[in-house]
Amino acid sequence: MTETTALDTVHAAMQADPQSDAARLRFFERLADSELFLMLTEEARGENISPELFDVADGRFVLVFDREERLAQFAGRPVPYVALSGRVLSGILAGQGIGLGLNLETAPSSMLVPAEALGWLAETLQHGPQEVEEKLAEFMPPSGLPDNLLTALDAKLATAGGLARAAYLVATKSETGAQGHLLGFVDVVDGAETALAKAASEALTFSGIEAGAMDVGFFTASEAAAALLAKVGLRFDLPKPQAAEPVREVPGSNPDNPPILK
Repeated sequence: MTETTALDTVHAAMQADPQSDAARLRFFERLADSELFLMLTEEARGENISPELFDVADGRFVLVFDREERLAQFAGRPVPYVALSGRVLSGILAGQGIGLGLNLETAPSSMLVPAEALGWLAETLQHGPQEVEEKLAEFMPPSGLPDNLLTALDAKLATAGGLARAAYLVATKSETGAQGHLLGFVDVVDGAETALAKAASEALTFSGIEAGAMDVGFFTASEAAAALLAKVGLRFDLPKPQAAEPVREVPGSNPDNPPILK
């Protein structure tokens, strides 16, 4: 039986309700977070990669697949490829007039993602949270937030394994009386604050929620605030990272050192 991937699922939901902005946002969020296998014309040389480019009536496209087996099925022969996240690939291709041919002829999620949509995704992913100072007076159980935001947070934090022990979503009231919501991370790994704040910001963006609907905070388990978060908050467990054997870095595996297209 053919595996149904996460991209297949969100693509099907988008196709079933083509007028739904929420369904489209969920698809693009999953595309950004997915590992994609990019077909190359030759083996990568250092950080230089040479993707296969296909010209069709709708424009120029590179070919990507969310499973190695799908790439092999499409090619019908051994071909060189490299694994990149959708967010890295969108950043590389943005502004070059090149779109994505996703899972062509191999999966229910087969589609052409035009260059304009890929550029929008790259620009959206560049948006980050803003840092503000706010003294909070009270934590309360969260309320009034849409289910699609909770689902997006759960999915997004599942990709942040090992960066914090847990996260709690609470309603807040500041000393000035302003009300809002806070996602509080407990026992964060040093240096992971920016990545976690951006993950929370993306969950908001791709849920179609106003950016000001949720703040982010960082706490240690020894703080009294952490006990209050655990008492009234909705808990999200971040998965523990799996131990893996060290591997040679391949082009695109380091987002701070993206591959170069030839």
